[in-house]
Amino acid sequence: MSLTDILSPSDIAAALRDCQAPDSFSPKKFFQISGMSKKTSSQLKEIFRILDNDQSGFIEEDELKYFLQRFECGARVLTASETKTFLAAADHDGDGKIGAEGIDCFKYR
Repeated sequence: MSLTDILSPSDIAAALRDCQAPDSFSPKKFFQISGMSKKTSSQLKEIFRILDNDQSGFIEEDELKYFLQRFECGARVLTASETKTFLAAADHDGDGKIGAEGIDCFKYR
């Protein structure tokens, strides 16, 4: 399964266009534009699984930095500031990684 099986390719493209400039990435806005904020819990779990590049059950800071590239290989890397802000919003237990409990961060309703 790929992200385009869950999210519309045009919505993904629009979300990526919105944050092309460094330090312009907003998780809330990205999730809204891409359609992730409207997905069910099971769909979000599948998205999480796809984004968990090493399949460890967690999305670590190194993986999060390449978040946009998981949607399109030519997309930019998140800046250190964007990565830290994103991680802080989703890391509920302060262990420096996003686990399954952080899946709700993808809703950002």
